[in-house]
Amino acid sequence: MNKIHVKKDDTVVILSGKEKGKQGKVLAVSPKEKKIIVEGLNMVTKHVKPRRTGEAGGIVKAEGAMYASKAMLVCPKCGKPTRLAHAVLEDGTKKRVCKKCKATF
Repeated sequence: MNKIHVKKDDTVVILSGKEKGKQGKVLAVSPKEKKIIVEGLNMVTKHVKPRRTGEAGGIVKAEGAMYASKAMLVCPKCGKPTRLAHAVLEDGTKKRVCKKCKATF
C-alpha cells in the first residue's frame, strides 16, 4: 500500500525544480506511481490526434505529473507550508493536523 501526504483539492507549494516556490491546487493523485498533478504547474505540450472527422488535432498544453515528494502541503488555516501530524479525536476519527498552528483539517 502506497500512501501520499497530499489529497485531491489540497493546496501545495513546490519545493524543487523549475516550478520551485509556486503554489497550486492538486487535481489528481496517483499513489501507485507516487505522483500528483498540480493545477497550472509543470506544463507539458502534447501532440493530440483528431479522433473524429471534423475534429481538430494539434499541440495542446496540459499539466504533467510530478513526484509528490516535491510538494509540501499548505495549511488552509494559517496559509504556511507545513508538515502533517495526525491526531485521533475523542470519537475515534483520525484527522490531519498542521504542525505550525495545530489546526485540524
